[in-house]
Amino acid sequence: MSLEDFRSSRPLTLGVELELQLVSLSDFDLTHASSDMLEVLERGRFPGNVVPEITESMIEISTSVHDSHAPLLAQLRLIRDALTRAGDRLNVGVCGGGTHPFQQWSERRIFPKPRFNEVSTLYGYLAKQFTIFGQHIHVGCENGDQAMRLLHSLGRFVPHFITLSASSPFVQRHDTLFSSARLNSVFAFPLSGRAPFTLSWQEFADTYFARMERTGVVKSMKDFYWDIRPKPEFGTIELRVCDTPLTVELAGALAAYLQVLCAMLQEGAEPEPEETDYLVYNYNRFQACRFGLDGTLVHPRSYATLGLREDIEATLARAHPVAKDLKAGDALDYLRQVLKQDNDASFLRRVRDNAGSMEGVVDAALRRFRA
Repeated sequence: MSLEDFRSSRPLTLGVELELQLVSLSDFDLTHASSDMLEVLERGRFPGNVVPEITESMIEISTSVHDSHAPLLAQLRLIRDALTRAGDRLNVGVCGGGTHPFQQWSERRIFPKPRFNEVSTLYGYLAKQFTIFGQHIHVGCENGDQAMRLLHSLGRFVPHFITLSASSPFVQRHDTLFSSARLNSVFAFPLSGRAPFTLSWQEFADTYFARMERTGVVKSMKDFYWDIRPKPEFGTIELRVCDTPLTVELAGALAAYLQVLCAMLQEGAEPEPEETDYLVYNYNRFQACRFGLDGTLVHPRSYATLGLREDIEATLARAHPVAKDLKAGDALDYLRQVLKQDNDASFLRRVRDNAGSMEGVVDAALRRFRA
C-alpha cells in the first residue's frame, strides 16, 4: 500500500491540537477519568473535537481550521470553558503542562483502543511513560513539495517553539533542570527526531516511505514521532515539539507565530534548506530543552553563536510586517511578553519555591488554565 497523495489545503490555514492532563482535585495526582470526561462532553455540543489519548489520564482536543489568530483563540477559549465545566461535574481538574510533576508512570492505564494496545505491546513501559502532554500545530500547504520545503526550512526555528512553550521542568517530584523534560521521553522512541531530507513529496512517498513500509516497521505516518511531520490526509505540516502551554492564550500565540514564519519562508526570508542545516539541529534542540530562553544556538549557515532569547526577539521584529498582514500582531505581542516574563517552566519553578510542594504546582497550573 503506497502512501496516499498529499491533499491540497489553503496555504497558511491553522489548526491546533492540545493534549491535556486530567487531575484529581482531592490529591492533585493524575486520575483515570478520560472515559467519564468523554461521556460528559458527548452529551452537549463541544466547540471542537475531543478524543482519548494513550493513557486514561489524558485527552486530546483539536480545533477546526482557521485563517487567522483571533478566531482560533476564540475557539480555544470556548473549548477550555467546556472542559472546565465538564471537569467540575466530575470533580476533575483540567490543565496544561508538558509533564505532571509527580505522577508515577507505572500507575497509568492504557486506554482500551486497538492502536494504543498495539503501541503498548510494541514499546512496553515507554507507552505508559508517554503520559506527557504536547501541543501540535498544523499549517495548510498547497501541495506536498511545499510541505517538505517548509518542514525542512522550519528546522532553524524549532528551538524557538520548544523554549516558548516549555512547561515540563518536573518529573516524579524531581526538578530535572530542563525547561522541557517532555521531549526527552519522545526522543526515546526509535522513529523520533527529524524527517529524512528531501524537498520532493514524490521522492519521500515513493522511496523513503515505501521502503520503510516494506521493512514492516511502519504502517502509516502516525508511526513517525518526528518533531515536524507531513500530514497528507490533512494537507498540512504538523509541528510537534511544543509542550502543552498552561494557557490557551499562549497556545494560540504559538500557532500564529508558526503561521507567520511559514509565510516568511514562502516569501524567501531564509535560504533554500539544505541537509547540512541539520549538523547543529540536535545541539540547538538540546539547548532549548535544557536552558529555555537562556540557551544558545549555533546558526546552521554562519555557525555564529546566538542567544536564544535574542534570536527570538530579532525574529519577532523581522516578522512584524507579515504578522500585520496575517492579523497576528496581537499574538506576537503576547510572545514578546513571554520573553520579558519568562516561560511556563520558570513560572512553575517559582510556584514550587513559594508553595513548597508539587501539589501546589499542579493547583497553580489548574488555576492558570481555568483563567
